[in-house]
Amino acid sequence: MTFQKTLYQKLCELPPGLTGEIIDGTLYTQPRPKGGHIRAESVLDRRLGRHYDDGDGGPGGWWILVEPEVHFVRDTEVVVPDLAGWRRRRMPELPRDHRFEVVPDWLCEILSPATRSLDREVKMPCYARYGVSFLWLIDPEARTLEAFVSEPGEWRLSGRFEEDAEVKVAPFDAVPLPLGDLWR
Repeated sequence: MTFQKTLYQKLCELPPGLTGEIIDGTLYTQPRPKGGHIRAESVLDRRLGRHYDDGDGGPGGWWILVEPEVHFVRDTEVVVPDLAGWRRRRMPELPRDHRFEVVPDWLCEILSPATRSLDREVKMPCYARYGVSFLWLIDPEARTLEAFVSEPGEWRLSGRFEEDAEVKVAPFDAVPLPLGDLWR
């Protein structure tokens, strides 16, 4: 008898330097991000984490995490967004293992040439299908932030912000976010 590996087993066995996700029965892989992507992700994590996760100078009440393994369906529908946020009242404690099985309230994808079509064409519909409330797409090359709000099964663009604008964008609209810091 031949044992066939599950997609999740294949995901777990990916070599270092590759990130894997399972969406609609397909295993997608992408290389680790490049400098501009990492910069935008790191700055955004520090800004949002400080005000919304730590509650320092902001309202707090959130978990803000970098690249969590989100399981919409355990070991079957698995995504690794660049950043994710959960309201603590919905997820009072972090999971004991690496699987986050509570649907995030907010997700952020940092677009790159290698991930742009996957993020827009595959992951966005997946996030809508599972009821993520807010989605941000950040493009370091174009220096933009696109913010989306969930409507039943689809996304509505709530704003597109560019360059060095200082913005207040739901769900993190209590404290201004200087976009220019993401690109420097």
